[in-house]
Formats: sequence, C-alpha cells, structure tokens
Amino acid sequence: MAIQRRQFLASAASVVAAGLAGCAATGDDDESRPGVSGETLTLTTTTSTYDTDLLDELNAPFQDRYGVSVDTVAQGTGAALETARSGDSDVVMVHARSLEDEFMADGYGINRRDLMFNDFVVVGDSDDPSSIGGGEDVPAAVTAIAETESTFVSRGDNSGTHTKELEMWEGAGIGSDEFGSWYMEAGQGMGEVLVQTDQQGGYTLSDRGTYLSMQDEIDLEIHVEGPVEGGPELLANPYGIVAVNPAVHDTVNYDLAMAYIGYITSPEGQEIIESYTVDGEQLFFSEALAEEPQFQQYVPEEWDG
Repeated sequence: MAIQRRQFLASAASVVAAGLAGCAATGDDDESRPGVSGETLTLTTTTSTYDTDLLDELNAPFQDRYGVSVDTVAQGTGAALETARSGDSDVVMVHARSLEDEFMADGYGINRRDLMFNDFVVVGDSDDPSSIGGGEDVPAAVTAIAETESTFVSRGDNSGTHTKELEMWEGAGIGSDEFGSWYMEAGQGMGEVLVQTDQQGGYTLSDRGTYLSMQDEIDLEIHVEGPVEGGPELLANPYGIVAVNPAVHDTVNYDLAMAYIGYITSPEGQEIIESYTVDGEQLFFSEALAEEPQFQQYVPEEWDG
C-alpha cells in the first residue's frame, strides 16, 4: 500500500458520491431512513480508534441524520471479530488484514471496504538504550532490543497492533521462546500500554494515531517511523470496515450497518477522517475514496441471500 495523502478529496465529492454503494440517504422523512428512530447500531472497533476520540466526530452526524445511536465497543481486533462472530455486533472496524480475511472467508462478514490508514511506530524512552533511534530497518531494531534485553511492552491481546508486532519479531527471526523477562505482555489496550511503557521504561509498538493523541500525557519518543513519515512499508496500518453477515446472524441490523458503511466511506465521512487532528497533528488518512477504486467484496459461496 503506497502511503500518500489524498489530494483529491475536495473534488471527489461531486465525482464519486453517486457511485458509492450503500451511501446514507440524507432525507429527513422516516421512509428514507434504513432504521427507525431509536434503533441502535453496535460497532465493535479497536482501542486505537476509540482512544483517539475520532469516532465521536464520525458518529455524531450519522446519529443525528437517522435518529439512531451507535454503541461503540472498544476491543482488540481479535476480540472485536470474535464478538462479531457471535452475532453481538452489527459492523466491525479493525486493522489486521489477515484476521479480517479469515473472518470474511469463514462467512461471518460481508461487504468489506477499505476505510483509512496511518502507520505503526516504535516508541520508547528518550535515552534509547538499544540505540535504534532514526533507523529504518525494523528487524534490526527489534533484534537490538532483544540483544540488549531492553524492556519491551507488548499488547499481548491478539489485536491488530499485536499481530503486527509478532510479524516484526518473525521478520527478525526471533521466536517467542527467545523472549526473556525483558518482554512483558500487558493484555491491555493501546492507551494503557503506552502509559505502562512510560512508567516502566523501554519500548513498545503503537499506532501513530493513539501515540499522537496521548503525546502530551507520556514521555515517549518515536524511534522508528512508519511509512507516513517515509519509513518502511512493513509498518503500514490500514483499517477496514465490515458488515456482519445477516445470513449467519439474522438478528444483526444489516440495513443500518450498510448505511453506516456508506456514510463512513462517503466523501462526507472521509473528509471528517482526513481533517481530524489533535494538537495540529493529523491522526488518520482517508482510504475509501480513490480515483481508481478497487473494491474487494467477499460473498461466501453458501450465502444465497
């Protein structure tokens, strides 16, 4: 995935708005709405989106338009997908493509769309005990952390960030059997892990958005950049959004889920994502709008709905 800012957002609205499948209607009459006033859409999503408060900005216009509420449940990607597998979620917003593809291939998800991206960064104490600062070689950086036995705080929760972290160690040829007491599994969300890393010292892997949103609360620095700032593509962090398949769970609110996907991937939703900042720092970059869209929708063979 080439990381670059979408410069055409402003003009894209007039070009692609009509072509976005499932885009939310804007009428005020009840007949134009997919749901009745008072309905609730359950969204399971990652702590990295929840902790940045982006969803407060995104969900408010949708809720006002349709007279519904969005119940946001923040979990690691793995847990969010498991909640959806159980039929306790209508739509999922996550960032671990391998887990998303498995979810889709198993028939639990329908109509996946690319949503937005940022990147991962390796952050840690300013004294940088493993001397990894400014490097672009991720395997070399994690190897140095292991060789110096510097504290590394892992999410340890099967989240998208944890999945990416395991890819880093694997790329360096370091197995879990080589982790010593320096390697700590927190089993917590991104915000909690950043606080714990700050308190205990050492390093962790964070999505850039959560790190930037908490930058004033912690004393950690970015030591290895992701592709947003010219770093390696290995640290790219794309987010997707998926409706739960109503052929598997007929209790899910599929119509409202597709209205939400249509809204959040529309020019309106993408502009909110693109313009959302904390202390002047852009946290996420829009991904759904493209001059040459490449839709990858998975429809399970068994689904005849």
